[in-house]
Amino acid sequence: MLLTLTTTHQPATDLGYLLHKHPDRAQAFEIAAGTAHVFYPAATDDECTAALLIDIDPIALVRGKGRDRGFALAQYVNDRPYAAGSMLAVALGKVFRTAMGGRCKERPELVDTVLPLRVDIPALPCRGGTRVLERLFGPLGWRIDASPVPLDPAFPEWGDSRYVTVRLSTTARLAEALRQLYVLLPVLDGVKHYWISEDEIDKLLRAGEGWLSEHPERELITTRYLKHRKGFVHSALARLADADGVDAEELDNALDEPAVAPERQEPLTALRRRAVVSALREAGAARVLDLGCGGGALLADLLAEPSFTEILGVDVSARALEVAERSLHLDRLSDRVRERITLRQSALTYADPSLAGFDAAVLMEVIEHVDESRLGALEHSVFAVARPATVLVTTPNSEYNVRFESLPAGHFRHSDHRFEWTRAQFHEWAETVAAQHDYAVRYTGVGPDDAEVGTPTQMAVFTRKES
Repeated sequence: MLLTLTTTHQPATDLGYLLHKHPDRAQAFEIAAGTAHVFYPAATDDECTAALLIDIDPIALVRGKGRDRGFALAQYVNDRPYAAGSMLAVALGKVFRTAMGGRCKERPELVDTVLPLRVDIPALPCRGGTRVLERLFGPLGWRIDASPVPLDPAFPEWGDSRYVTVRLSTTARLAEALRQLYVLLPVLDGVKHYWISEDEIDKLLRAGEGWLSEHPERELITTRYLKHRKGFVHSALARLADADGVDAEELDNALDEPAVAPERQEPLTALRRRAVVSALREAGAARVLDLGCGGGALLADLLAEPSFTEILGVDVSARALEVAERSLHLDRLSDRVRERITLRQSALTYADPSLAGFDAAVLMEVIEHVDESRLGALEHSVFAVARPATVLVTTPNSEYNVRFESLPAGHFRHSDHRFEWTRAQFHEWAETVAAQHDYAVRYTGVGPDDAEVGTPTQMAVFTRKES
C-alpha cells in the first residue's frame, strides 16, 4: 500500500524537517504487520514529495490477533497488502509520530506554518462510496478528487469496486493534516485489522483534538473508529461532549437512534424490539427465525420469553455472530435455556431450505442494508423457500428523518443503508411481495405517531394464507 505527501511550500524541502526524514535517505521501519519504507520521489525547492510504502508480511497478518475470521481463507486472501486502511494509519502513527505531535527540534518555527499539501492514495477502501469521503474530509477543508476503481477494466459492465483512487488537497499545518489522516483512513475502511482495547479511545481523542468534537460526522467517525463497540463509543462521545460543553446525547445519533419517548427516555431500538416480540406473541409463534440478527439484541429478548421454544439467529457476518455469542453469554446458560437457541452464518440472499418449518421470521432493520437489486433474492429465500407462517419486517420511515435534529438533510440514519423508504414506497413493496407469495399484509408503526410524517419505524406483518 502506498501514500504520497506533496508540498509546494517554498522551499519545499522543509517537508523533510517537519517529517524528521531526510530527503536524501531511504529509511525502513518495522511495524507489526511488516515494514514501512519512507523515501522521496521528488525533492526540490519547488516541490517535495515524501512516499510511505508498506510492505506487508503475510505471516505476521496470519499470526495477528485481529485477523479476519469471516471465511476459511480470509487470513490468507484479503486486501490488506494493497488497500490503504488501518495498517497505513498504524504506519503513519509510528513513522511520523514526532510530526503528528507537532514537534520539530531543528526548525521549530515550521510547526505552525500553514502549508499547501496534497495526498495521493492509489487504492483506498471507501465503504459507503465517495459520498462518505466527502462527508468526512469536506468539513475539514480538504478538496477531494476521487475516481472509483473498476472491478475489472476488461468488463466494465461489472461495475466499480469499493476502492477509489483519491487525491486530497488542503492548506493546513502538517501535524493537523497527519492526525486527520490517521483517524479517517480506518474510518473509511470501516475495519481494523487488530484487536482494539480501551486505549483506542485515548488515541482517537488525542488525534482528534481541535477538530473531531466540531465535526458534523463525529458520531460516524467515532463509531467506525472504535469498531462499533458500544461501550467504547459511548465513552468517547461522552468525553467529546465534555470537552465541547455539549450534552452527550446530542452526539449519539450514529450509535442508536434518538430517544423518541421522552416521558420514559426509551430509545427507538428498545421500542422496536418490544413491538416485534409483541407481534410474535400475537401470532402465537414458538419457533422463530431472527434473520440478520447482528449482535443479538433481539435474540436476548426472545430468550427471555419461555414461549419461544426454538430460536435461530442468522447473520452473514461471522464477527456479528461472535459478538452475539459473547453478549448472550451462551457458555454460561443452563442446558435447558441453551438448547433453545442456535446461531448460524448464512447470507439471506441465498435460498436455505433448512430454514423452512419455522412459525415466524423477523427481518428487523435488515432490508435497507441490502442493495435494492438484490431484494428479489432475499424475498425468494424468505417468502418462497423458508415460507414461515408469519414474517415481520421493520425498516426506517424516511419521512420521519426531518424530526431528527442531529441528522443532516438528505442523509440516511446509518452509513451502511442502501435506501430508506417512505411509507408509500414500503407499502408498495410489501403489497407486491404479499401478492407474489400468497401472504396477507398489515402495517403498524413503532415510536410516536407524528401527524405529518408518521412513526420513525414502520413495520409490516405478513401472514401466510392457508392453502
